[in-house]
Amino acid sequence: MRGKLVSLSQFAIVIGILLAYIFDYFLIDITNSWRYMLLVPFIFSIIYMVLSTIYLPESPRWLVINNKKSEAKNVFEKIEGKKLAKKYINNIEESLSIKNKISFKYFLKGNIRKIILIGLLLAIFQQVVGINAVITYAPMIFENIGIQSQNALLQSILIGFVNFSATIIALWLIDKKGRKILLIYGAIGMTITLLYLTYAFSFSQSNILILIAILMYVIFYASSFAPILGVINSEIFSNNFRGIGMSFAAAINWLSAFLVVQFSPYIINNLGGSVLFGIFAVFSLLALIFVKLYIPETKNKSLEEIEKELNS
Repeated sequence: MRGKLVSLSQFAIVIGILLAYIFDYFLIDITNSWRYMLLVPFIFSIIYMVLSTIYLPESPRWLVINNKKSEAKNVFEKIEGKKLAKKYINNIEESLSIKNKISFKYFLKGNIRKIILIGLLLAIFQQVVGINAVITYAPMIFENIGIQSQNALLQSILIGFVNFSATIIALWLIDKKGRKILLIYGAIGMTITLLYLTYAFSFSQSNILILIAILMYVIFYASSFAPILGVINSEIFSNNFRGIGMSFAAAINWLSAFLVVQFSPYIINNLGGSVLFGIFAVFSLLALIFVKLYIPETKNKSLEEIEKELNS
């Protein structure tokens, strides 16, 4: 169930995106509406902080690494029951070759360097295929093809709903079919839809067809790259550097998102939508090749089994 459970994080995110679109739609006609658009996430951030303090447990593997076995045992007992808790703790201890602090030189070693690079490149590809440009600038993209601002925001809600619905597909399939196959089909689908959008913006195709293509692109992305990045990286980064590795991957992921969001308005306003979607199509094709060659299938394996395979 690991893939499904980790993907629930992305499921929560797309619910938030959908709610943000809905709030913005109803606030758009209010004076100084942008102030209220910032107030809503402020309220939710307070709720998030309070609930995290009360309910979030530490990772049991982190607890073992930091010599807090009794606390780790309590967490495992809640998750797996008393019989399996001791077994899991023993497996973790056996897999740890380096404990506590890890120097930067550790990441430059052969297999470790390759695993880190795979995780970082997947984090980059998740963003440079363009999803945050579509999510953030959907109203501007729709206005660019002649749709009025109010209707553009309404269609953005449709994108948010499709994003939400497609994530359910990933939750359903990720532990049944596997991570790699979903990434491959997702990359193929994104490449095809982005190539069509490149063509559509070049030759002024129907607005309805452009909307359908954008929705299909969102479906392919939300059912593959969106939730699976967190799953894959949490699985291929071993116990003794998972925290640092995932933090580094998250930083690279957000840097990539920043660059996409920063430059997309300039490209679409000065060079046109065809150039923007053409760039994203190229990156989607590269992502497909990368996944096919380098991403391992990790379903139905324990974290320790995955670690042994990657290090062998």
